[in-house]
Amino acid sequence: MSRIKIFDTTLRDGEQSPGVNLNQLEKLEIARQLERFGADRIEAGFPASSKGDFNAVKAIADTVRGTSVTGLARSVKSDIDTSWEALKGAEEPCLHVFIATSPIHMKYKLKKTAQEVVDTAVSMVSYAKQRFPQIEWSAEDASRSDREFLAYIIEKVIDAGATVINLPDTVGYSTPQEFGSLFKYIKETVPNIDRVDLSCHCHNDLGMAVANSLAAVENGATQVEGTINGIGERAGNAALEEVAVALKIRSDFYPYETGIKLDEIKRTSDLVSKLTGMYVQANKAIIGRNAFAHESGIHQDGVLKHAETYEIITPAMVGVTSNTLFLGKHSGRHAFKDKVKDLGYDLSEEKLKEAFDLFKQLTDRKKEVTDEDLFSILTEVQTETTTVGKYKLEVFQVHYDTENTPSATVRICDPNGVSHEATASAKGSVEAVYQTLENLISEDVKLVDYQLNSVGRGKDALAESHVQLIVNDEQVNGRGSAQDVLAASANAYLNAVNRYIVQQTAKKQSAK
Repeated sequence: MSRIKIFDTTLRDGEQSPGVNLNQLEKLEIARQLERFGADRIEAGFPASSKGDFNAVKAIADTVRGTSVTGLARSVKSDIDTSWEALKGAEEPCLHVFIATSPIHMKYKLKKTAQEVVDTAVSMVSYAKQRFPQIEWSAEDASRSDREFLAYIIEKVIDAGATVINLPDTVGYSTPQEFGSLFKYIKETVPNIDRVDLSCHCHNDLGMAVANSLAAVENGATQVEGTINGIGERAGNAALEEVAVALKIRSDFYPYETGIKLDEIKRTSDLVSKLTGMYVQANKAIIGRNAFAHESGIHQDGVLKHAETYEIITPAMVGVTSNTLFLGKHSGRHAFKDKVKDLGYDLSEEKLKEAFDLFKQLTDRKKEVTDEDLFSILTEVQTETTTVGKYKLEVFQVHYDTENTPSATVRICDPNGVSHEATASAKGSVEAVYQTLENLISEDVKLVDYQLNSVGRGKDALAESHVQLIVNDEQVNGRGSAQDVLAASANAYLNAVNRYIVQQTAKKQSAK
């Protein structure tokens, strides 16, 4: 069977999702999981876009092994130079350089003639080839480009040194038949196309990103680009877990294989969902909560008699296991450490102690601690930084007056170790807690978005909250978990403010 390479852009295109803001530790944790997932190439970010993105890409390039690490660059020498500085420590550094090729983009965005675009593309690929062993060249808005021009510029950039040619459906406009025929045309028309991998990158504006990606594979694409859970700008990108499972389940139709470890899908999906705050919809293909649930009596009867009557994918195939009790309040540190390793986490002794203490606190309030609970704890500990002073929640309570109006009394410890207490009223209990926190915190804080979700099921399930705040005119995200929804909400709020403090401290240090 032919091998289809998987190019993951969760950390670049996926992070461009509205409201998503990952820090360096979170990006590194996702990158490590993508390596376990089996991605052939990880697009770690856009190094020239910011100092933070540069540092994150560099950290990933210096850490991840066995998977090629890529950085995005415009067709500008300074972008290429910056990308090299970030990526030169990678086992196989790859540059992803792009330029628009559609008439509308060339005329209104680039303000260049077609020949000027060709000259720029060839010049920048040749320049990048002096350093990078792998160069992916993308024709932005390829699906709306003139095919003859596209074939012409592709031939030129291959001669200049490109090793991968990417044809994106940048605005998600194409249909499977159109997109497949584009790849067929390029395969049949460009004389040197066999010297490179041919890649597809589809957006989901019309809900056809996965279908378009598979159509491209049918017509010669050897690499598929996408993101975990299909996150990305606007309606998102092709969901890589859907592509990988479709190729596996329908191997009778698609004679292709990937290097994806399908049983890592659930863990990868959960990690991305938790760190981005973008929850997976219940009816999401492959990984949604309802993907293996059967409500209809006819379906239930069929599955009980023979699973394949209504299940074409087994839960175990994608890493979905029964959420059973694994440890209890009497479990010791050694058993906990073994379980942490089984789940794929590599914690320092300090982090392990912190996680164990949180686990013990949870067992005092929750009879059954599940893999999902532990996953939530470990992810928090692994991706949290403690390099600067932070706000900490000490105690809070919410009470209601005779007119049922909630008031919250909250005591917090500020970054200097000083405790402060205040009380405020509002129309709802969460609003009251947040109003009190706003009064206690010295920064100017505005709530933009608030989400609440449960970790697992049952009345004693952990609550997990995600918030988006504007702190001193900068947007930051925060998350928090607890058995009490108000505590989880307060933790998420303070987590966002603390992330802002960490970011500002890092900026001051880099400016010195």
